[in-house]
Amino acid sequence: MRKYRPQEQWQALVDQQRDSGLSATQFCKQEDIGYASFCRWRKRLTEEPAADSAGSGEAGFLDLSSLIGASSSAGSGPGWNIVLSLGNGVELRLSQNG
Repeated sequence: MRKYRPQEQWQALVDQQRDSGLSATQFCKQEDIGYASFCRWRKRLTEEPAADSAGSGEAGFLDLSSLIGASSSAGSGPGWNIVLSLGNGVELRLSQNG
């Protein structure tokens, strides 16, 4: 019979296995835990949060004001040129001439 375990309990089990010195296979046998479920939860709980948000499709913003200010303070005038490569040979080019 399958036993439901909340995320907090899986985290505790992952921590226990890490500290036990046992392999994941040995630990799962000892604790009567499904090895595949343990491995899935261990991966989910140890992944970097940034990796999750990067693949989630959420839009992010990049502040370009420091780039624009840097180009004008470098003596190249008030103009700026930004090229955004979108992949598959598609580029978005933004230019401003003083």
